[in-house]
Amino acid sequence: MDDKSGDTTREAGESTEKETAAERGETPLERADRNFAELLQELRVTQTGVQILFAFLLTLAFTQRFPTLDDVQRGTYIATLLLAMLAAALFTAPAAVHRGLFRRGAKRLIVNVSSRLASIGLAMLALSFTGAVMLVVDVVLGRAPGIAAAAATLVVCGSLWGVLPWALRRSLPKADKR
Repeated sequence: MDDKSGDTTREAGESTEKETAAERGETPLERADRNFAELLQELRVTQTGVQILFAFLLTLAFTQRFPTLDDVQRGTYIATLLLAMLAAALFTAPAAVHRGLFRRGAKRLIVNVSSRLASIGLAMLALSFTGAVMLVVDVVLGRAPGIAAAAATLVVCGSLWGVLPWALRRSLPKADKR
């Protein structure tokens, strides 16, 4: 590691990426293409969940029971609807980034930006799920169970989507970290 750079973590990751690319026989461009294809596959999976949630939320406002919601439930509904819309926008943004930078030799930049957008999208999706669960459980069972179910939802999503990958990443031998 070169201490002059001040960023030994990044260098370690880059070194490992080069070693992995060499093991796979990939050029940097092939690696970027593979990473983007893998990211797009992940986005296909998450987009389905967002689309179903968003469609469900859009239809709720047109149900007979919607006018009976109290202010907290309406606020939860609006916040959840907006979070779902934001998640959908974040998950589709990589396609727009790719389209905007197509044939500009920016594949690695596209992959890096798209990965960040997807990570933020997952956070928004977790908050959307949390709000949706809170709203439904609040309407069906009451406020306290709704809050408890929302907290449990946030813990489950945070654990599976954040803590688990972080723990697995930390458990990898140094040479395997990317």
